[in-house]
Amino acid sequence: MKELRDRVAVVTGAGSGIGRALAARFAAEGMHVVLADVDEARARETEALLAARGTRTLVVQTDVQRPAAVEALAARTLAAFGAVHVVCNNAGIAGVGRPVWEQPLESLEQVFGINLWGVIHGIRTFVPIMLRQGTEGHIVNTASMAGLVSLPLLSPYHATKHAVVTISESLHMELAMTGAPVKASVLCPGFVRTNIGDASLKDPRSEAEAAMQEAFRRLIAEGLDPATVAERVVEAIRAEQFWIFSHPELVVAVQQRAEGIVARRNPEAAPLPI
Repeated sequence: MKELRDRVAVVTGAGSGIGRALAARFAAEGMHVVLADVDEARARETEALLAARGTRTLVVQTDVQRPAAVEALAARTLAAFGAVHVVCNNAGIAGVGRPVWEQPLESLEQVFGINLWGVIHGIRTFVPIMLRQGTEGHIVNTASMAGLVSLPLLSPYHATKHAVVTISESLHMELAMTGAPVKASVLCPGFVRTNIGDASLKDPRSEAEAAMQEAFRRLIAEGLDPATVAERVVEAIRAEQFWIFSHPELVVAVQQRAEGIVARRNPEAAPLPI
């Protein structure tokens, strides 16, 4: 998909972090941008940032855990702009940093609801629309390097991101099988300067948890600018590239994990800064 000007992009989680950066990058390309976020106030802040560019925007308060909410997002997008060409299923949360047997059920349900079911609802709602249009389009699902390796204390986050990776791979192959002009990518960032850890990096109950939380705080604070991630997403859309890595140097950890599986070695935590 080479031409983005005057096309329509939908971004979930557009109120902050990578989502806000994606919205800004699409606006810079001359796209019309639909800003979806469960926190409408934050989405309005993103809208205000884009207003100076003269970007046509639409803010839709959206809880991606609810299929009806995602369907309403699509309906409002079509009513406002008549079409949709790029969809970024980007909304996500880290969850609570705890051993898997101590994970609160409410947190588990929320992490799976947003990170995994949010992507599924986005695919099921928007892909049929894009296929009916018969025009070029692109789906970008935000996973993480956490979808390619494993670390302790955030197993629900890793589980959802692994699932997003494999669903995205299947989506890519299924779209290719149909010969559709719609393509798919999976975004696997490393540490990026976002607020994703705000809810999970608190109240450590052991020295191990405290050490892990401190490491994550530092790595997020020193992480990549979200604008750089957004730039790589646009490059991938234009190149029809499936894998999008913000930190290509970290792919070695994926290789090490794969080699460990083939060699039947017991799992070990990937070395930070994964």
